[in-house]
Amino acid sequence: MGKKPVIGITGAYVFHNKCMEGTYTHHDYQKTIAKNGGLPIILPFVQEELAEEMVEQCDAILLSGGEDVDPSMYKQDPHQMLGATTPLRDKVEWNIIKAAMRRNLPILAICRGVQILNVALGGTLIQDIPSVVKDSIKHSQTVDRSWDTHWIKVDENSRLAAILGDTTVRVNSLHHQAIDQVGHDLQVVAQSADGIIEAVEHTNYSNFLLGIQWHPESMAATNEQMNQLFAEFVQSAKKRELVK
Repeated sequence: MGKKPVIGITGAYVFHNKCMEGTYTHHDYQKTIAKNGGLPIILPFVQEELAEEMVEQCDAILLSGGEDVDPSMYKQDPHQMLGATTPLRDKVEWNIIKAAMRRNLPILAICRGVQILNVALGGTLIQDIPSVVKDSIKHSQTVDRSWDTHWIKVDENSRLAAILGDTTVRVNSLHHQAIDQVGHDLQVVAQSADGIIEAVEHTNYSNFLLGIQWHPESMAATNEQMNQLFAEFVQSAKKRELVK
């Protein structure tokens, strides 16, 4: 058996009580990466300066979900409905993105992950979909996160469509923010019926780089379309590991 590619997953923040707080990632990320042949490790937001060294240990980067991105990162004031933010995480992940792109690592950005990716590339965010987007559909589902709740339309010429094998897809939805102005060199490749951007790809990145707004890691156990996203991602990391 060959060496497994190391997939660095960015960590969110969790607070249980004053004696128990720290870095957190939902277990669906780790399980799905492991299922597809990757070795998942969690990247904590400790110091901005450690981002480069953390990326050096990885064959690919998964930007995970979690808190809202601080709007100061894209030069806006906070909306009344802005949720909790973790500025140090924003800064660390900004540096992780830049370091990973310099190294041409495969990058998969999920939910908050696609939002911080967009911001790092010069874009902005809708700070609260329900109060900003007229006639928006419900994007913060209350049913189990493994269930799909709405449709998206995927660009037939995109890499995403090739991976999913379809252009009309059901997804889950666990967010109240989304991409507004699209970052440099990103292209919209999927949207929901209300126009919310559901996926982006990079126009000239020579490796796997895909940002998606839903949570395929929580659908992948029972949905082969969603699992295929991780299969392709990990395979890209394996190819990089082979040429080290």
